[in-house]
Amino acid sequence: MADNTDTADITRKIGGLSVFPLSLGGNVFGWTANEAESFRVLDAYAAAGGNFIDTADVYSAWVPGNQGGESETILGNWFASRGNRSDIVLATKVGGGSPEPRGLTSSAIKSGVEESLQRLRTDYIDLYYTHYDDPSVPVEEIITTLDELVREGKVREIAASNVAADRLEALLTFSTRENLARYVALQPHYNLVSRDTFEGDLADVATRYGLATAPYYALASGFLTGKYRPGTAVDSPRSTGAAKHLETERGQKVLAALDDVAANHGTEPATVALAWLLARPTVVAPIASARTVDQLPPLLASVNLKLTQPELDLLTSASD
Repeated sequence: MADNTDTADITRKIGGLSVFPLSLGGNVFGWTANEAESFRVLDAYAAAGGNFIDTADVYSAWVPGNQGGESETILGNWFASRGNRSDIVLATKVGGGSPEPRGLTSSAIKSGVEESLQRLRTDYIDLYYTHYDDPSVPVEEIITTLDELVREGKVREIAASNVAADRLEALLTFSTRENLARYVALQPHYNLVSRDTFEGDLADVATRYGLATAPYYALASGFLTGKYRPGTAVDSPRSTGAAKHLETERGQKVLAALDDVAANHGTEPATVALAWLLARPTVVAPIASARTVDQLPPLLASVNLKLTQPELDLLTSASD
């Protein structure tokens, strides 16, 4: 496929992995995008130089008739069809589940990775997240099990999502003390209208341990694309969650700031929102999804948009 982006200058590091600064979210695959539509989005992302795809074993169990694993299955079929597995940095997760979480016992992690590998039609996962913390399981059991997967070559790097700062520190401390595999990345809920979900204690731990951050809900379920406006109806499964930000002063101020900065650059609000994230400490690659190829260009444009310090300050102030 054609590579229209010079990734040599813009790739960023997550542990020993080199990633494109925009991670393509796989939560829509098997949900709002069927396999054919998903393949078109994946092809377009890869053709633009993208190499970092994020999914989870539980995607998309919330859809009536689904069981979870649909996104991984579509990705596995894409890898098999395109023969490009080695070109992609693949991230998936364990510990979720529907209706009950799988958890993070040693047996749950081991069975989870085998099931994911089968669906993904691969023999290794580049970045393996513990999707949700399981406080009932000691940190020693979680890390020892993940270290075993790394030593077996089934996982290259490990990471965490949805974990409290003190628990994350305990996991990192144990890894360091015992010289076992250590989390290299964190996937928090983080965007211009949700900053306290990461900033503070969690961000401090990420900074101290040198964790790369890959925020999810980077566009606040679509709110930060700018398509949600007073009196405008949006046909999207996420519309209820996104539209709630219109009712807050912060949401309105952020939209106004996004509009101003986007106008300065002749670009889209979504591009600006992602570029702001990319300029934040520890952030390596925000995660954003696209259910159609038409939704991709403003997301991809963020990796080359350099905001000025006054523009960054304007956005940050609006989101306070």
